[in-house]
Amino acid sequence: MTTALITGSTAGIGAAFARRLAADGHDLVLVARDTKRLREQATELHDRHGIEAEVLTADLARDTGIEAVATRLGDRRNPVDLLINNAGFANKGRYLDVSMADELTMLKVHCEAVLRLTSAAAEAMRERGRGGVVNVASVAAFVPRGTYGASKAWVVQFTQGAARDLAGSGVRLMALCPGFVRTEFHERAGMDTDNIPGWMWLDADKVAATALEDLARGRSLCVPDPRYKVLLGAAKLVPRGMLGGLSSRTGRKYGPQ
Repeated sequence: MTTALITGSTAGIGAAFARRLAADGHDLVLVARDTKRLREQATELHDRHGIEAEVLTADLARDTGIEAVATRLGDRRNPVDLLINNAGFANKGRYLDVSMADELTMLKVHCEAVLRLTSAAAEAMRERGRGGVVNVASVAAFVPRGTYGASKAWVVQFTQGAARDLAGSGVRLMALCPGFVRTEFHERAGMDTDNIPGWMWLDADKVAATALEDLARGRSLCVPDPRYKVLLGAAKLVPRGMLGGLSSRTGRKYGPQ
């Protein structure tokens, strides 16, 4: 039986990954900041699917939190076979409207934590000759709009570069770039999503399922819906300045996730 570690596991895409992996018989290491929610999630998944669900409370905006998760990923006696780097958030406001402290916290969670956790997992996986990492980015990575989009662009570039460097090692890495997904993400950021067309919204469970299928196929980039693939293809033909304007008109400050 394999073990998957999921950051940001208690809601949204992270919770969808947890449900899917538990249903497929994988043991889990669930990581988030809220111990109560983690324990409730672990109990529910264990009772429903008969898997073992370990709880690891960690704040990835802090070095101690990142170090705790990295240590678990590096445990050779209880190996992690699949890492889902899903933890993330958005700040409401345009550049210079958001405090520098909040911008740096975003980079800590989206970039530094992803780098350190991916490295800890990949090193142990390479020793065993097998394993997988999914780093959750966003289609916002392809839209020039603030620190959120820039941080997700880093996730995509880092993941695809690392995947190339580890080719042939048995370790697969993939960046997942969903569009708008119905989760707590936008509400937590205080963002108005009323003017986003219904067809642009994706289902978190379908996103997780598609991501796992694409990882198994060996892909290093997953855009989990044909509609967004078409949009991104068209975006290559549109001036980047215009893309920023389109992002504003959808009501988002940093793009979808």
